[in-house]
Amino acid sequence: MGFADLSIAEIAADYNVPVEDVLKLCDELGIAYKHPQTRLALEDVKAIISQLEQSRNSEPIAD
Repeated sequence: MGFADLSIAEIAADYNVPVEDVLKLCDELGIAYKHPQTRLALEDVKAIISQLEQSRNSEPIAD
């Protein structure tokens, strides 16, 4: 398994969501981490981004 060289904190910043939300996703998806600066495996990053994109696409559009 390769590494994406992205941390939980970097993903949160890239998607403009709180770090706690990404940590919660890690817990839900069974992704192990020690702290927000933990570098993640490529497959784990893909899973997190997929969930973030799904959430973003299902939010109602504000007027």
